[in-house]
Amino acid sequence: MNRIFPIIVLGVILVGVDSICFNFLGQIDTPINRIVIIGYWLIFIIVTYVSVVWSLWSYGRQSHPRSPVFNLIAGFAFSTMSVKLLMVLFSMLATLIFSIITLIWSPSLPTSLVSLVIFCGGVTLLITMIYGISFGKYNYKVERVNINSERLPSAFNGLKVVQISDIHSGTWDDLRLVKKGIDMIMAESPDLILFTGDLVNTHKDEIDPYIHLFSELTAPMGKFAVLGNHDYMGVPRDEILRKVYWGDLTKKFELMGFNLLLNSFEFLQKGSAQITLAGVENWGDGRFFPKRGDLDMALIGTDPDNFTLLMSHDPSHWEHKVLNHDRLIDLTLSGHTHGMQFGFKFRNFAWSPVKYRYKYWIGRYEKFKRQLYVNRGLGLLAFPGRVGMWPEITVLTLLNASPDN
Repeated sequence: MNRIFPIIVLGVILVGVDSICFNFLGQIDTPINRIVIIGYWLIFIIVTYVSVVWSLWSYGRQSHPRSPVFNLIAGFAFSTMSVKLLMVLFSMLATLIFSIITLIWSPSLPTSLVSLVIFCGGVTLLITMIYGISFGKYNYKVERVNINSERLPSAFNGLKVVQISDIHSGTWDDLRLVKKGIDMIMAESPDLILFTGDLVNTHKDEIDPYIHLFSELTAPMGKFAVLGNHDYMGVPRDEILRKVYWGDLTKKFELMGFNLLLNSFEFLQKGSAQITLAGVENWGDGRFFPKRGDLDMALIGTDPDNFTLLMSHDPSHWEHKVLNHDRLIDLTLSGHTHGMQFGFKFRNFAWSPVKYRYKYWIGRYEKFKRQLYVNRGLGLLAFPGRVGMWPEITVLTLLNASPDN
C-alpha cells in the first residue's frame, strides 16, 4: 500500500500534465503534426508511465551497485517528466504573453510556430538528458585551483590537496567506471585527500561494494572526511540501534582509510611548521537539513595563528557561520550543491538552476580574507546523470603568498 499510493498520486498528476501538453501539441499546424502526436503518445506517455511505475516499485529493492537498467529507466522517467513540465510551463507563459499582446494590438500571432519551437526545444532537452544518463555520470573532470594565503607556512608551500565530495554511492552502477575515478585521483599524487560528505543516499550499506576501491586511495599526510546531510538519513530512531548504526558507519570510513572529523580537528605537521585541519558535522541552512555542525567545538584546542582549513559539507555554513566567526578560517571546502547535475561551465562563467537556491554553489569564493571552494561532487542523486556539471575531482595547490616568500 505504501508503494501503490504514491504511484496513484503521481499518475493523476501526470494525466493532468499530459492533458495540457497534448492540447498544446495540437496547436502545431504542420505536415508532421500527426507524426508529432503519435510520437508523443508512444514515447512520452506509454514509456514514461511504464518507467515511473517500474522505478517507484523497484526503488529501495535494487541491489548495490544499482542495476544500470534501473538507472536508465529511472533516468528516462525523470527526464521525460521534467521535459513535459517545462513544455507546459513555457506553453502557458506563451499563451499568457500572446493573450496580452492580442488584447492590446490585436495582431495575428504565429501560435503554431511557437508551439513547434517549444516542442523541438523539449525534444532537444530530452536527448541532452539521455546523454547525461548514458555518458555524463562518469565523465570525471579534474579542476586545478591555486589557493594563495599569507598565513600558510613556507614548509607547506605547494601542498597538493585533492578534494572529493558527494559520492552518493547508492546511485552508482558500474564498479569499473568508479575505479576510473579512483585511478584519476591517484594519478595526481596528492599530499592530502579530503572528502566533504554525503557518502551514501539513505543507508550506510550502500558504500559496501566500493570500500575496497576507496581504500586504494593513499596520501602521505592522510585521508580525512566529514559527514553530509544524506549520511544521517538511515539512522534509526531507537537509541540502541542508532549507536550500532553509527558504529558501523564509522567502521566503514576506517576500512576506507578515512579519519572522520566530527566537530574536531587534526594538526598537520611538516617539520616544526603546522596547519590546522578542522571538520564539522553537517550544518545546512533550511529546515530540512541537519544542524549538528559546531564550529566552536571543532576549534577547541587549536592555535588561532595557524593557517586553518575547514571541511564543511554545506556551503551555506560558510555564509552563515564561518564568515562572521571570531576566528579566521583561511579556507573552507564544501560540496552539497552538485551544480544540480545540470548546467554549463566555460572558463570563469558557470550557470545552473541551483544558483537560485545557493549563493555560493560552485568553485572558489573569497570574502573577508576567508576563502571557500565548492566541489560539484563525484556521484549522483535523484537524476542518475550529469549534463554540463560533470563529476569533479578538485586538485588544490596551497601557496604561500607572503611578500617574503
